[in-house]
Amino acid sequence: MMSFKNQPWRQDAPSTPLPEVHTRIPLPAGPGVLRKLLTFAGPGFLIAVGYMDPGNWATDLAAGSRYNYSLLWVIFLSNLMAILLQSLSLKLGVVTGRDLAQACRERYGPRTSFVLWVLAEVAIAACDLAEVIGSAIALQLLFHIPLVIGVVITGFDVLLLLLLENRGFRYIEAIVITLTTTISICFGLEMMFSRPEWALAMHGMFVPDGAILHDPMMLYIAIGILGATVMPHNLYLHSSIVQTRDFARTPEGRREALRYCNIDSAVALTIALLVNAAILIVSAATFYRAGRHDVAEIQDAYKLMSPLLGVTAASGIFALALLASGQNSTLTGTLAGQIVMEGFLKLRARPWLRRLITRLVAIVPAVIVTVVAGESGTARLLIFSQVVLSMQLSFAVVPLVMFTSDRRLMGEFVNPRWLKALAWLTAVAIAVLNLWLLVQMLR
Repeated sequence: MMSFKNQPWRQDAPSTPLPEVHTRIPLPAGPGVLRKLLTFAGPGFLIAVGYMDPGNWATDLAAGSRYNYSLLWVIFLSNLMAILLQSLSLKLGVVTGRDLAQACRERYGPRTSFVLWVLAEVAIAACDLAEVIGSAIALQLLFHIPLVIGVVITGFDVLLLLLLENRGFRYIEAIVITLTTTISICFGLEMMFSRPEWALAMHGMFVPDGAILHDPMMLYIAIGILGATVMPHNLYLHSSIVQTRDFARTPEGRREALRYCNIDSAVALTIALLVNAAILIVSAATFYRAGRHDVAEIQDAYKLMSPLLGVTAASGIFALALLASGQNSTLTGTLAGQIVMEGFLKLRARPWLRRLITRLVAIVPAVIVTVVAGESGTARLLIFSQVVLSMQLSFAVVPLVMFTSDRRLMGEFVNPRWLKALAWLTAVAIAVLNLWLLVQMLR
């Protein structure tokens, strides 16, 4: 296969069709800004789903109950990194007509592409594992379904996806936005019930805690927050789904698409930041303040929330938000898995088959941990899955920064010097943090 290292990029070349993703959504004619903004809205919310999935819950609950508001700055910084990297991802898709997986396959040799594909699949499996366990826990809390049975039920929710795929991509976006709104409302209520100490929360949000440099557990949880926030598979997903809009494939059309797509992404990720911060703040205000510094299990949080807050509905609202979070994440996981498989291998599988394979990979460790360790093992597995995500992140970030900084590939849309420097700084920071964590774990 010829690399695009030595040839100009064919920006008019169509992407390999994926029915759920490359269905063109027409844009309204005329200069109406609001109508166009609403038409472009959607992909950013599908990406934001990954920033508030059950894996985030585990890391945020552990951070809040153990360290009070001290790790809020990690959520804030991770979200800034996410906004930057997702903007590069959508730029790659809009400008080149290729998603990140396709670009990697065409730029690198088969061996490198295969390794990157395996790493991307590991990241998707880790994320899917968190979705399976989170949804199973929600089913247990709401309907008293045994955890192992809940894992199996959640593992085969593929039927829902089969119903959605035939209704069009806009329908999937509407479901995701509805579930995201549900999560936001639930945690808005929990914030009201818990009455946080806002001065301490604001200090924790904007002032880094130096203790992270010599506290291995704090660093471990912080890396988990990073992995739960900046997810590698979201970079592949975003670069593909922005192509659902039927914008003009001209320089002017691409500039307009980039403007609206960046607004959509920034708004959605800001909502994800607020939800993530709310989970940690509620954990700190409820558990840390009550002297319960050991709350990391979602089940424990559910049992303690109503008694500690004195609000009967608090625990039920918490579980409802968790169920919405887990089910929301399954939709984007399906698309990400298809995009990664097709982009790297040119291998297209039916949606139900692709989802079934991914789910089986997630179910096996989830069932084993649930049976062997019981409910007490789920929090450790959730946090570990997010650390695994963080470990895989550099293998998606580095190619993304390289591609969007390549003038031969991006033309006039190449990253300016300041953005290139900021992007490489982010990539290096992620790699250094992960190396530091490995050193701490080995020591």
